[in-house]
Amino acid sequence: MLKTDVNYKNCVKILEEELLPAMGCTEPIAVAYCAAVARKTLGVLPDRVLVEASGNIIKNVKSVVVPNTGHLRGIPAAAAAGIVAGDPDKQLEVIAEVSEAQQQEIKQYLESTEIKVQLAETPLIFDVIVTVYHGDSYAKVRIANYHTNIVLIEKDGQVLQSVEVSAEGEEGLTDRSFLSVELILDFANTVDIADVKGVLDTQISYNMAIAEEGLRNDYGANIGSVLLASHPEIVNANNEDALRLKARAMAAAGSDARMNGCELPVIINSGSGNQGITASVPVIVYARAMNVGEEKMYRALVLSNLLGVHQKTPIGRLSAYCGAISAGAAAGCGIAYLKDGSLDAIAHTLVNTLAISSGVICDGAKASCAGKIALAVDTGILGYEMYCQNQQFEDGDGIVKKGVENMIASVGRLGRDGMRETDKEILHIMVN
Repeated sequence: MLKTDVNYKNCVKILEEELLPAMGCTEPIAVAYCAAVARKTLGVLPDRVLVEASGNIIKNVKSVVVPNTGHLRGIPAAAAAGIVAGDPDKQLEVIAEVSEAQQQEIKQYLESTEIKVQLAETPLIFDVIVTVYHGDSYAKVRIANYHTNIVLIEKDGQVLQSVEVSAEGEEGLTDRSFLSVELILDFANTVDIADVKGVLDTQISYNMAIAEEGLRNDYGANIGSVLLASHPEIVNANNEDALRLKARAMAAAGSDARMNGCELPVIINSGSGNQGITASVPVIVYARAMNVGEEKMYRALVLSNLLGVHQKTPIGRLSAYCGAISAGAAAGCGIAYLKDGSLDAIAHTLVNTLAISSGVICDGAKASCAGKIALAVDTGILGYEMYCQNQQFEDGDGIVKKGVENMIASVGRLGRDGMRETDKEILHIMVN
């Protein structure tokens, strides 16, 4: 692919738009960001707060620890953190720098201030509206469709900013509909590394750091550490089994830490830190163990990241379909790229993986996400191993369709349309 090709430029833009730094789970951080902008617009500390959120936001914020709050959880904690200590200019790193004194202020603010949370009346999967009050004055901010997309800022009846919201649209982002597995592989093979090195270096640094932190310390259910401790006979071996175990464990450990209050940032993918970790850490582990060199690793990461985005485009950013499955399939393809590099290997890896693990549900952000990541990475590697032994799932095997693009569309339909009622039932189970 030539650098002058419009698709080349758009692939670079998509990586720059998607591989963003975030502190903590992105849904509570979006709430904190929305609240921080509302507080700034109001100009004073609010004496009461209303947070209206779509069901998927409520689901994803309910159980996860909000970083830099002293292990507080939930929407009121996220909103309070944004109001008391947030820097709205930092977007998804809005509460990256919170002092111990501010943590106490957040707790005091929660205890002394009414923060009401209610289900938003909205057709959108991703919708957050924060209204802050001080006496008779108010400010309202709305984020819709993706985590930093502010579509309304209003104060005391005056609309300061307004963007038309289309159902499930992603206004302001590069159109992703041109992506295909074949095009992504072409781009990965030909991209000038200088054009992507900056975002990938940050992804490598941040996501490996949080994975290592997850293995060092006690976070959640410690899935990463459990995996290593359960297989002492191969942990230090220099073979394929040990490498596969390490890739699974480190990806899971990154989620262990991130879901349970670790204050290190991550580089996200498709709006999710867990997906960013899953799409990158296993590929980095394999690339380093195989000594393929930096350039090959960068190209494998380009492939994995863009395949993660490509799979999520028809599903949507939030769904009852677990995004780690898409990212694990992408990581499997990144590993296939390191070992083989052919379109045939990558396409078969993706189809095999999705045929096995599609259907894992998303029941919000919490400790068990790490277990799902370990499963997703393992399945991604299995998908490639099947290809190596000339094994594959055929058209008509359940949801399997002939051709990798048809398979991606099949899973997209499952995640977006087929699991809508599942999503509602998951939310009912969680809140009751």
